[in-house]
Amino acid sequence: MKNGKWAVIVRRYRMTLKGGVGMLLAAFLTSQFTFLISGCARMGSPDGGWFDDDPPRILGSIPAEQETGVTQRKMTIYFDEYIKLADPAQNVIVSPPQLEMPEISAKGKRIVIALQDTLLPNTTYTIDFSDAITDNNEGNALGNYTYTFSTGEQIDTFEVSGYVVDAANLEPVKGISVGLYSDLADSAFRTKPLLRVARTDGSGHYCIRGVAPGEYRIYALQDVDGDYRYTQKSEMIAFSHQTYKPWAGPDTRQDTIWRDSLHIDNILQVPYTHFYPDDVVLLAFQVPQTDRYLLKMDRQEADHFTMFFSYGDSLLPVIQGLNFDADSAFVIETTPKKDTITYWLRDTTLINQDTLRMDITYRMTDTLGNLVLQTDSAVEVLAKTPYEKRMKALKKEMEDWQKEQEKKKKREEAYDSIFPVKMLQVKYDIPQSITPGEKLAITMPTPLAALDTSAIHLYSQIDSLWYRTPYEFRRCDSLLRQFTVTADWHYGTEYSFEVDSAAFTDIYGVVSPAYKTGIKVRSLDEYSSIVLQLSGVSDTGIVVQLLNSSDAAVREIRATSSGRAKFDNVMPGTYYVRAFVDRNGNGLWDTGDYDADQQPEDVYYYSREIEAKAKWDITQQWNLTARKRHQQKPDKIVKQKPDKQKKQMKNRNADRALKLGIEYVKQEKKLKTKKIKIKTKKNNEDNKE
Repeated sequence: MKNGKWAVIVRRYRMTLKGGVGMLLAAFLTSQFTFLISGCARMGSPDGGWFDDDPPRILGSIPAEQETGVTQRKMTIYFDEYIKLADPAQNVIVSPPQLEMPEISAKGKRIVIALQDTLLPNTTYTIDFSDAITDNNEGNALGNYTYTFSTGEQIDTFEVSGYVVDAANLEPVKGISVGLYSDLADSAFRTKPLLRVARTDGSGHYCIRGVAPGEYRIYALQDVDGDYRYTQKSEMIAFSHQTYKPWAGPDTRQDTIWRDSLHIDNILQVPYTHFYPDDVVLLAFQVPQTDRYLLKMDRQEADHFTMFFSYGDSLLPVIQGLNFDADSAFVIETTPKKDTITYWLRDTTLINQDTLRMDITYRMTDTLGNLVLQTDSAVEVLAKTPYEKRMKALKKEMEDWQKEQEKKKKREEAYDSIFPVKMLQVKYDIPQSITPGEKLAITMPTPLAALDTSAIHLYSQIDSLWYRTPYEFRRCDSLLRQFTVTADWHYGTEYSFEVDSAAFTDIYGVVSPAYKTGIKVRSLDEYSSIVLQLSGVSDTGIVVQLLNSSDAAVREIRATSSGRAKFDNVMPGTYYVRAFVDRNGNGLWDTGDYDADQQPEDVYYYSREIEAKAKWDITQQWNLTARKRHQQKPDKIVKQKPDKQKKQMKNRNADRALKLGIEYVKQEKKLKTKKIKIKTKKNNEDNKE
């Protein structure tokens, strides 16, 4: 290594490693470079030399960066080293948006861009590479690079930025397109492609560059068909009637200079141009999917089949059997929205029939969006498991049972001579510990033909004695096979819930077995209470939800007209809070509708977690609008995490220099020790002489 090159390295690491260690190593490198490179150096494997920590450097481009009057559609950007371009179709954004996909590729030390669309006159074009450009060997990212040119006489430099979050839960929306229109009419979103466009990152952040002075409306579009227009109901969108006029002004920001990974060397105030607006938050949603059509029919079990529709209808389908009599053949079960309809077969003869052929008439949406009658003829519904296979399985089950009884008989153990009757497998969702206000849930495997409530009992224990306790047993609204038990549960009391055999009988005559379980209500001292005083919005009808760490609602109440929401009997734990404005009073969050000019119902998150402990009464003031919507949701329950930054190779050469210095110091110490030993030995020998 030549002295000049070594001196450059020394100067570089004198600057990099400031302080005592840096000066020591610099001095060491200056005085000892001949030791490191000479033939007398200690033997060992070379470590590869100094690392390349620098990102690729742009040498130039054709057309030149920010060139005006450009007419060509092919651009080339040159770099000082071989580079890679990660997934340009996803990571590179061309604005104005291109209806025909541009060809963008890395070739050696250059990137070649071939635009397929005709260039627009007097327009600034931006090609945003973000951090998709890295060097070929080390993966050092160039980072946030945007190539700009104009077909007109000037470069438009304004920027508009902000965030897109899901209107339902304030999750950042990644990869959605955000664009501008100078045409302020509502129809532009459906009839014209976006004027300028950007795409959100993992934090939901977007930045639209190359914007000309003017007035704009901002939209978000999860573009399914690539036309940069809102043309399909399945596309997630966000819109606002507010208009924005971009502008810019001088500003300063702090730039931290790090001495190393732990110590700050200096904090500089750096002037820059601040572009506004920079905080436009869009609430993205999908419109209700009201188009109705039959998705599929399914017969997983032989005793029923199910129709799945894309949307519900108040009129149920009409079935005409072709190889069976459909009159009174079914017990019909629907979901609350009537988009899923299950037909339970009453007759075991039909259950044993592998194929049911039928004509089905139902309402579906036509091309004009109207509900019209549709008849599907000669539809065949096949049992997933054929009758013959079911009979073989039943026969094997009986044979296995008989063998087991024979073994018991030979061992002179108690055995049965009659195959046990199948019982109704009722699902009891009843915890051993319950909170006042909770309900017991019971689900039947099949529809019931008979229900004897006198065979259902609830007892409470008072002073070691058991007393009958009143309760309410009812079927859930719109749910055929689900029931609840409600009672006035008292703190610190034990209960016994008991069901006699044959309390439930299904449509096939199968009866339920007896059931008994104990229930205990915790004492009042084991609970906490949470009170939230809401402010910041004038809306009434606010529904407040207590959430767990999975962002799922565990409790829900409606705030009072004064904005007070109180959760009693809260188990100790960590909770989060969400609220939404129930505009239509249905108790559910409702999405928006662009054609109806309707925004989704507003959702807010309390920005901190709430730690509930036994005996604690917690009261919190909550201004729903104190923070921007994208800043409200606590990080711990955000599922869409920010993008991982590409690995920056920092301080590797500094670490290597430090390592070399330490190794040299060790060698010097060993050498010095060896010299002392030799000198001591020589002195001893001289003394003897």
